[in-house]
Amino acid sequence: MPTLLTVFGLRFYFYSDEHTPIHVHIENSDGRAKICLEPSIEVIENKNIKPRDIKKALSIIELYKEDFINAWHEYHES
Repeated sequence: MPTLLTVFGLRFYFYSDEHTPIHVHIENSDGRAKICLEPSIEVIENKNIKPRDIKKALSIIELYKEDFINAWHEYHES
């Protein structure tokens, strides 16, 4: 379960046996969420993460989207 980034109490990661569409999981002390990266950034599932933390996560994903996608491809295609 590679961790991509940990910032503001949010951990961004994916699982080693992931599937498309490309997405990341996030977690903090409140819960977990799953966010799709392609074709657009969108919350797929949210289990108890507060709206303000989801908003932070979406902003961070917007900044690091290409890095996250590249990491996903590198990990799953090697």
